[in-house]
Amino acid sequence: MGKLALYGLDASPPTRACLLTLKALELPFEYVFVNLLTKENFAEDYLKKNPQHTVPMLQDDDAYLWDSHAIMAYLVGKYAETDDLYPKDLLQRAVVDQRMHFESGVIFEAALRRLTRPVLFLGGTTLPQANVEYINEVYDLLETFLEHDFVAGDHLTIADFSIVSTISSLGVYLELDPVKYPKIAGWLERLKELPYYEEANGSGAAQFMQLMKSKNFTVVP
Repeated sequence: MGKLALYGLDASPPTRACLLTLKALELPFEYVFVNLLTKENFAEDYLKKNPQHTVPMLQDDDAYLWDSHAIMAYLVGKYAETDDLYPKDLLQRAVVDQRMHFESGVIFEAALRRLTRPVLFLGGTTLPQANVEYINEVYDLLETFLEHDFVAGDHLTIADFSIVSTISSLGVYLELDPVKYPKIAGWLERLKELPYYEEANGSGAAQFMQLMKSKNFTVVP
């Protein structure tokens, strides 16, 4: 096994998804902190490795890979002893992929990033009520998807890692109602029982929420 290093920061949901995967696979790795607020991801050396200047970024020996979904699939494909986290069965894998595309395009991009970027990086102080209320649609869909104990079926997959990293961050804008969304609430509790959950995701989600609350944004009609 070569040298593994993950570049990122705990407040980043995609970074946390990869941390969950690395911990689940019990892989040794170096964790390299990248401060997005001081634009360390735009440093010349970082841009040579990742022209998209995003986190997380995985280094495996001399190879560099970014995008959390690609990283998680790569790690399981190369290092996992079984395919449980990312099934080789085409239909099962397609369900996992669909859930991760849902996380990428709907939960992260259309919900979380739309609310976070204006405040965190552009100096905004207000957020449109409609954008906040869109989170209800995310919760509605995820509640529907949870026909089993986990988001892509009856066992844990990287789709759970992807989605929980973002869902656990949305509460700073619109807190989940466990009465309205009992399946999501139960799923969250199952994931919190993982021995590595708090280290890999829980503490980072708390950091993200604290950071955003410190910006004192207001929601406007």
